[in-house]
Amino acid sequence: MTFGDYQIELYLGALGGTLPAHPFDYSELEANALAALPPELRTYVAGGSGNEATQRANVEAFDRWALVPRMLNAHAERDLSVELFGRTLTSPLLMAPVGVVGLCTPDQHGDIHAAEVSVATGVPLIGSTLMSDPLEDVAAAAGDGPKWFQLYTPKNRELAASLVSRAEAAGYDAIVITLDTWVPGWRPRDLASGNFPQLRGKALANYTSDPVFQEMCGGPDADPSTVVFTWVGTFGNPLTWDDLPWLRSLTSLPLVLKGICHPDDARRAIDEGVDGIYCSNHGGRQANGGGGALEWLPDVVDAVAAAGSDAPVVFDSGVRTGVDVVKALALGATAVAIGRPYVYGLALGGVPGAVHVLRSIQAEADLVMGVDGYPSRADLTRDALRRL
Repeated sequence: MTFGDYQIELYLGALGGTLPAHPFDYSELEANALAALPPELRTYVAGGSGNEATQRANVEAFDRWALVPRMLNAHAERDLSVELFGRTLTSPLLMAPVGVVGLCTPDQHGDIHAAEVSVATGVPLIGSTLMSDPLEDVAAAAGDGPKWFQLYTPKNRELAASLVSRAEAAGYDAIVITLDTWVPGWRPRDLASGNFPQLRGKALANYTSDPVFQEMCGGPDADPSTVVFTWVGTFGNPLTWDDLPWLRSLTSLPLVLKGICHPDDARRAIDEGVDGIYCSNHGGRQANGGGGALEWLPDVVDAVAAAGSDAPVVFDSGVRTGVDVVKALALGATAVAIGRPYVYGLALGGVPGAVHVLRSIQAEADLVMGVDGYPSRADLTRDALRRL
C-alpha cells in the first residue's frame, strides 16, 4: 500500500457512482472554504500582511524550481518516511500550528478535530497556544500519535513555564517556539474589518484553563473582559538570544525555533543547544517584503550542517501541493508543514475534508517521486532540481 493508492480509491468510488466530495484544486478549495466560514474568520485565515506580496511570493517561489525526471529507476513502492525526535513518520508532512483552527468548524472544536485528522492520516499536529480547547484535550484526541506544542511565549515567565510543563505532561513530543509573533503584523484585511478573535475572547482555552493565568486574572471565574485584558498584557514577549537559555531550561523535550530564515540565526541557534530549526515566514502573515521563505531554506539547511549538526529543519510557507513538498525536501527540508490547505479542508468538510486534503498531498508527492524516478527521500537532493 502506497500513498499514491489514494487515487485508486477515488477511481473505484467513481465506478460505484461516488465522486470525490471535496476539491483537489487549491483555488477551488480556498474559495469554497471561505464561503463556508463566517465573515470574521475569512480575513483572518486568508489574509496576510501589507499588500500580501510575501504571501504571494511564498507560493510563487516553488515555480522557480523544476524537478528533473530520472528514468529507469522505477520502484513499485516509495519510502517517504522520516525520523523526527525518535519517532518514525510514514510521510514527511506535519500540520502547522494555526491559532484559529478551533474556530473553523461549526462546533468550535477545530483543534480537537485537527487531532482526529492526525490520527486518521498519521500526520502529526503542531497544536497552537491559541486553542479553543485545552491542550490536554487536544492531546487526548491525538492519542498515542506524535504531536508537538507551539508556544507563543508570554511575558509572564511563570505562565510560560506552566504552559510548557502542561504540554510535556500531556504527551507532546516537542516544543516549538514561534519567534516572529511577539507583536501582531500589519494586516489590512483584519484592520478593515476590525477582526481580532482573541480580543473577543476566542481561542484562549489554554490560558483560561491554566492555573497561573487564572491567578493573574484574580481567580478561575474572572469575567471575559478581565480575561482578555490580562491576555493582552502578557501576550507577546519580545524574545532575544539572552532568553534562549531560559527557554531551554523549561523542558527536557526537543526545542524547535520557528521563524528562522537567516543562516547566521540557524547556526547560532544550533550552537546554543536548540534541537530543531523551523524555517518559515509565518505564511506571509507577519511581515511583508520578505520574499518567499523557500528562497531562504537552502542556506538555513547548509548552516545547520556547517554547525556539525543533524538537527531537523522543518519548512512551511506557501506549500499547496505534493509537488511543493517534494521540492522543499529536495532543497533540504527534513519535514514540511501544511497550513492553510488543511484548515480549509476542515472548514469545508470537517475531519473528512482535511483528511482528503492531506491524503491528496501525500498521494501526489508519492506519485511524482515514483514517476520521476526518486523512490525515497534520500534520493531527493538538490541535484534533482534545476533553477528556472
